[in-house]
Amino acid sequence: MAACQAGAALTRPGFGYMFVCMSRPVQTRTIGFVPRVVCFKPAGIPRVELEETALTLDELEAIRLADLNGLYQEQAAPKMAVSRSAYARILESARRKIADALIHGKCLRFGGGPVRSGPGRAGVCPRDCPCRQRKGKPS
Repeated sequence: MAACQAGAALTRPGFGYMFVCMSRPVQTRTIGFVPRVVCFKPAGIPRVELEETALTLDELEAIRLADLNGLYQEQAAPKMAVSRSAYARILESARRKIADALIHGKCLRFGGGPVRSGPGRAGVCPRDCPCRQRKGKPS
């Protein structure tokens, strides 16, 4: 069978229509934080010697909202302009990649993904970040 291109219908003579291979465009996600760093790696090992795991910026934002800010999926999904189920898939993918990198000693590379930056500046936490409330207070 030939490779399926977007919008191409595959048929066989005498059997008629079989299926249409049309992928849905990926929805752009809104992020409120762009990190200053591009990777996170184990100490003492040169980056060229490490395997890399790519963590997209939308996955990083999902981790920030859920695990750092402590938001539930119903609260975090609108902040990224996605449905709750899409947010859950993004979060699951991010957690799997982070666990893989930590357990297997891989480098986490941040970047890419179908994202649109929010009103914040690169490397500066948004106003809703808990680190802004902790500044000046003992931990």
